[in-house]
Amino acid sequence: MKFNSKDDTLVVKKSKHFFKVIGPGIIIASAVLGPGSITVASRIGSEFGYELLWVLILTTVSMGTYMSIASRFGVLHDDSILKVIANNYGKWFSILIGISSFLVAASFQFGNNLGIATGMEGITGIAQWVWPLIFSPLAMVMLFKSKNIYQLLEKVMMVMVMIMISAFVINLVFAKPVVTDVLSGFIPTSFSESYIYEMVAMVGTTFSLIGCLYQAYLIQDKGWKLNNLKTGLHDTLIGITVLSVITFLVIVTSAAALHPAGIKVSSAADMALQLEALFGHFAKYIFSLGLIAAAFSSLVVNAFIGGSLLSDALGYGRSLNAPVPRALITTVLFIGMIVAVFFKGNIVYALVIAQAATIFAVPAVGIGMFLLANNNKIMGNLKNNLRQNIFSVIGLILVGVMVYFISLKLFAMIGNL
Repeated sequence: MKFNSKDDTLVVKKSKHFFKVIGPGIIIASAVLGPGSITVASRIGSEFGYELLWVLILTTVSMGTYMSIASRFGVLHDDSILKVIANNYGKWFSILIGISSFLVAASFQFGNNLGIATGMEGITGIAQWVWPLIFSPLAMVMLFKSKNIYQLLEKVMMVMVMIMISAFVINLVFAKPVVTDVLSGFIPTSFSESYIYEMVAMVGTTFSLIGCLYQAYLIQDKGWKLNNLKTGLHDTLIGITVLSVITFLVIVTSAAALHPAGIKVSSAADMALQLEALFGHFAKYIFSLGLIAAAFSSLVVNAFIGGSLLSDALGYGRSLNAPVPRALITTVLFIGMIVAVFFKGNIVYALVIAQAATIFAVPAVGIGMFLLANNNKIMGNLKNNLRQNIFSVIGLILVGVMVYFISLKLFAMIGNL
């Protein structure tokens, strides 16, 4: 076999260029792809088969639309997106987004710790309570020891994403889905009331407006300017593709392996156990590895988002190397660790706070980004066109539906306290 040195050199150059032009989108995908996403995808596949795959198209388009707004903003401005919101629409608006985002991040860290603990227990047999005491401090060490946090974050998240993709592709190979059955799921053919809450859950776990907002910060941290707009949009496309593909892999694996047997799962741990029963220990270990990667990536990036947004909203800056953002990021990590270790059996209050914060944060972020995207003074020639506005409004409608049902759930939870 002969090798062409010129061709080999070209491939290497293209590979290096590819990794230089991605980063922010992968980080956001890592944040969104947490244990909640894996759990919802597993549950939907086991209960409904392929029937709700079409909802993934709606959430993918909506997430991509708002990530695009953030990317366009990021290459245009040196000031942060929350600072611009404060200057144009009121500091109260910016602070509302910052506080709500912090509360959402802190409240859902329990789930990220539990995801890591579930995966590690499945692989090692060591009790779950041990693992938050290892992985949360590890994330804190990453925060304080790195001279360039953004570069470290980018590299670690790329590794986590590769682990997730590899793990869930292998599980899909075990499941052996029928291609025609999978494709049929992208066409809505019937509608049932029982779909509603699962559809809302998929919107909530795959369409993260807070993550979209943070994309603007990551674009600025990457150092991209207006001449990098095309690169930024390509990065957005890659990030949303990764998010959608991994969610798709989990749904299809669950639909192919569990749904025909009438097996329903309510958690990622159930999914791992069912795969073990069907395909042996190897499948369980592979799924657990993917779950750990998803949970740890979300644990880290989720803390960065919550801490940075609150710091910036309060006027203390957004740099990941500045003391106040670091302190708030550490606080998010610490809260998640304490809740996971000491209050695992009684997390209803954390969930109430998370649901309440979501009701305020998500609509505020969506409205704020929509206003920015249509503000000629702020966005200039990069403001939303008609097609982008149509998709943006679809996203806001999805958010409105999600918030309505979250409100119903929140009132029920408060009534049971």
